[in-house]
Amino acid sequence: MARSQPTNTAEIVDCVVIGTGAGGAPLLARLAMAGLKVVALEAGPRHDARRDFATDEKAQEFLFWNDERLSAGRTPTSFGNNNSGTGVGGSTLHYTAYTPRPQPDDLRLRTEFGVGQDWPLAFEDLEPYYDELEQLLGISGPAEYPWGPPRRRGYPLAPLPLNGAALLMQRACAKLGIRTSPAANAALSARYYQEGIGWREACTNRGFCQAGCSVGAKASMDVTFIPLAEAHGAEVRAGCFVTEIERDARGHMTGVVYEQDGQRHRQRCRHLFLCAGAIETPRLLLLNRLALGSGQVGQNFMAHPGMQVWGTFAEEIHPFKAIPGALISEDTHRPADADFAGGYLLQSIGVMPVTFATQVARGRGLWGPALRDYLRQYNHIAGINILGDCLPHPDNYLELSGEPDSRGLPKPRVHFSFHENEERMTRHAEDVMRRIWAAAGAEDVWAFSRSAHIIGTCRMGHSAEAAVVNSEGRSFEVPNLYICDNSVFPSALSVNPALTIMALSLRTADAFLARQRRRDQ
Repeated sequence: MARSQPTNTAEIVDCVVIGTGAGGAPLLARLAMAGLKVVALEAGPRHDARRDFATDEKAQEFLFWNDERLSAGRTPTSFGNNNSGTGVGGSTLHYTAYTPRPQPDDLRLRTEFGVGQDWPLAFEDLEPYYDELEQLLGISGPAEYPWGPPRRRGYPLAPLPLNGAALLMQRACAKLGIRTSPAANAALSARYYQEGIGWREACTNRGFCQAGCSVGAKASMDVTFIPLAEAHGAEVRAGCFVTEIERDARGHMTGVVYEQDGQRHRQRCRHLFLCAGAIETPRLLLLNRLALGSGQVGQNFMAHPGMQVWGTFAEEIHPFKAIPGALISEDTHRPADADFAGGYLLQSIGVMPVTFATQVARGRGLWGPALRDYLRQYNHIAGINILGDCLPHPDNYLELSGEPDSRGLPKPRVHFSFHENEERMTRHAEDVMRRIWAAAGAEDVWAFSRSAHIIGTCRMGHSAEAAVVNSEGRSFEVPNLYICDNSVFPSALSVNPALTIMALSLRTADAFLARQRRRDQ
């Protein structure tokens, strides 16, 4: 189908940022605060949290990236509400705000185990940004955290209340000699003043964090970095789906073409920051035949092993209440009896009713009257899950399929299978979690194998032969193209990725600004 010519915008801006989630929003603010003319293009709409975010899972499905993505492999990844979002704020609109730091050895997997990949930077390179983010976002966490190196400052707010599952897990782990701690969460346990933004209100413990936070207590990008960026002159355009990246004869990027309300537009720029996530970022590069010389675009797709173990208890749990990830243990980060590389964390989980019903149907094969009978116990159900390292494998990758989407563009197809390392880790974790629930007095314990988060596909590294971008997020092939999102992770890390994506975003912005000040080419 012939497409109309795009309408040109007259102005050439300094930077265009594609995506406004954890990768795009922090650097958008940083660049705007440095005085640059910056435009952000977001595929989804802008929401009004107080008006649009209901305590209703089904009503909130508009927060997820629901365009069809094709899944292949022995353990295909599910998309939609599992791992990607749309709207100004991106996936942070529905993340659970779990924000632990990785451990330093997470970034040295190959050095430690001889498998996977090391990061081209050290924990010390990211640590100042973790500290900055925890203070700016108002992270709620413990005064003393049992794992990892000492912090230069404590968390600015006290931990959020433990939910029912967390209290049970805490007592059972104490019996078993497993250390636990209240988790770090990017949700406010008290009213908090954010410089450049103003006051944000405390969490109401509604528990529907994945349906969007209606009071702004959760530090999603729409209530933190986006307003900060706009206060310093950044322009955020919602409902803009980028389809083309344009270059000149030297191969330098000159602008982008995007669709908005059925019309095509061209925005010219001097620098492009691609922050669309581990599916849409490589898809856009593949569609435009851009930065493909390393052969790494689309490769090394990873997803965290995320097994959940559920149990039924005599007491009432009310699993929909309070922050879902309230309690953590990292005693399994490098377990002494492990027969696998890397490690995992344990966390208590809350769960919304429709989400839980879906998992029961998939995990236990219950349907109809049997499913309804089981769900009558919902208020007595508690869960634990893991997030563990995932190694890159050659047969886990993203490609463009031959099937067009509603815009006429090829749908992405993602191949993903757990391999021996992930399977061994999951068996180890299931045994640990079953022992915890046994110590807590659970009945009818069952496990649900799943993966969480989408990671990799545009690896960062030391050379153009082995990676798409360098340690500062800059493309080896296109000097005015930067990538900053979960696609650049060389390894999956054994923690939730959101805080590290934000840290990389600020670091990428600072490296770019330093280069501009030096007038490097």
